[in-house]
Amino acid sequence: MKRWSTGAIDPLDARRVDRRLLIVTLLMLASLLAILGRFAQLQLAGHDAFAARAENNRVRLQAVAPNRGLILDRHGRVLAENRAAYRLVMVPERVDDRAEALARVDALVGLSEDERERFALDLTRSRPFQPVTLKTNLSEDQVATLALERHQLAGLEIEPYLTRYYPHGELLAHVVGYVARLDAADLARLDPDDYRATTHTGKTGIERQFEQRLHGRSGIERVETNAQGRVVRVLDRTDPVPGEDLRLSIDLDLQRAAMQALDTSSGAVVALDVASGDVLALVSKPGYDPNLFVNGISSADYRALLDNPYRPLFNRFLSGGYEPGSTIKPFIALAGLDAGLISRDTRVFSSGVFRLPGHSREYRDWRRGGHGWVDLEAALEQSVNVYFYQLAADLGIDAISRELALFGLGQPTGIDLPGEYAGVLPGRSWKRRTLNEPWFPGETVITGIGQGFTVVTPLQLAAMTAALAGRGRTAPPRLVDPAEPVQVIEHDSAHWQTVFDGMQAVIYGNRGTARAVADRVPVPMAGKTGTAQVFGRPQDEDADEREDLPEFLRNHALFIAFAPVDAPEIAVAVVAEHGGGGATVAAPIAAEVLARALGEDGADEPSPADRLADVGGGAP
Repeated sequence: MKRWSTGAIDPLDARRVDRRLLIVTLLMLASLLAILGRFAQLQLAGHDAFAARAENNRVRLQAVAPNRGLILDRHGRVLAENRAAYRLVMVPERVDDRAEALARVDALVGLSEDERERFALDLTRSRPFQPVTLKTNLSEDQVATLALERHQLAGLEIEPYLTRYYPHGELLAHVVGYVARLDAADLARLDPDDYRATTHTGKTGIERQFEQRLHGRSGIERVETNAQGRVVRVLDRTDPVPGEDLRLSIDLDLQRAAMQALDTSSGAVVALDVASGDVLALVSKPGYDPNLFVNGISSADYRALLDNPYRPLFNRFLSGGYEPGSTIKPFIALAGLDAGLISRDTRVFSSGVFRLPGHSREYRDWRRGGHGWVDLEAALEQSVNVYFYQLAADLGIDAISRELALFGLGQPTGIDLPGEYAGVLPGRSWKRRTLNEPWFPGETVITGIGQGFTVVTPLQLAAMTAALAGRGRTAPPRLVDPAEPVQVIEHDSAHWQTVFDGMQAVIYGNRGTARAVADRVPVPMAGKTGTAQVFGRPQDEDADEREDLPEFLRNHALFIAFAPVDAPEIAVAVVAEHGGGGATVAAPIAAEVLARALGEDGADEPSPADRLADVGGGAP
């Protein structure tokens, strides 16, 4: 029988509905509580962290580059400065057609391939709204041309900036060095925070050696940015600390005089203050224009420097290695006097040829037929090879090495410049270590006249001369910070004087090898000529028989000197590459430098020879 509904809800269904409503309500309440809990967590527990994150998104710290310190000479004259210049920059997002914009700039002021390549590289590293440099160091005419056509150069702007400038060009290139744009190697060695806003760093010379002092400390700006990262306003700022100005010991006038004295020769000139070690002149010629490197040297300019056969990029006074030739003889003489093997009266007969006992090899003097009987002073005066062949053979290489090491040969002088070459101090252990060969007596003989394995830099030669002039009291060569004089060499005072007398005779003796410069310096001086072979000659051939040699095979000319003799102030070393003889080429250069350093106006003064007589000098 069929049951009809009465319209009443089944109690079972009603309970089921109520239960479902309760579950939904509970779920909603749980969700609401979860949302409220999360909200509370964000607002309360995470407030500081999220507030800081929001602040970071809105506020950014950006570094402010300091002005680089100046470099001055000892009298305060500028050797490296920061000059105002103009550059052309492009804001990429404001340029519709970059190729067209580049073509327009090229037509107006010219764009090199290097500038195009550098711009393309920088473009990949920047944001669309950040200016990218297109051309630097604009001339006044270029600035005027671009300003006139500004209406056609949307997105291009002319910006002022400071650029490093070296007003004396190649005159001081190897001393001051140069700055150039930071590269990956620079960023790896420098403090990234301090260099965040810096684009350039010192690459060579003083600029590199004293980078931290010249650079200064970066400042900080707290700026507000929008969502795209653009700076809206500067909130506060800590000013940068400018770099320190450095005053070098270099005398600009003397530096110029030394460069000019080299004339057309390639080579090096070093002048030192005997007492303090101050470097007064430091020339490597030829040089190069360091300004070429500051904003990026072009490929053509760099290739021209590399292809130059006279190697203008090579620092000769610091890294050039040369045989010292006869300039080594005063130091060998000191070793012989100190060892008691000779006195100032010891005489040796020079027949023009020397042979070791039991050996047939001949070691020739520079004068065919020899010099006859000579004592030590005459041996130095005339640069008699046979005298020093004999003395070197008597001393032995061990004693020679010890003496030369006392004067610093074979070790860097410690000058405050990077990249110094140590030279070569020959000896048994050096040869065994370097060539795995024993030392031979004949090698000792030629070491006595500065040939063979001995290698010295012009800077070392000047430092050795300064130590000699100071009678053993010497100070490391310094360009910036003064050095403490160090007493390193002990010899009998009479031995120093004996060598001084011989070196004076080189200038003022009747047979002195550098007597041609005797009147060029207003005070008494002492010196020693040297000639370093570049081309090995057969034993039966004289040097003057090969005057037809190509320039690059001719001997190097050397000369060392100090003055005044009675109280030495300045020591000088000169190397004129392929100059031939030290007396004819290098000695006049040194005399010119000494005359400039010690005063040229000697017309009313006694001649140097007369003054020598007054102080008891040994000029014959």
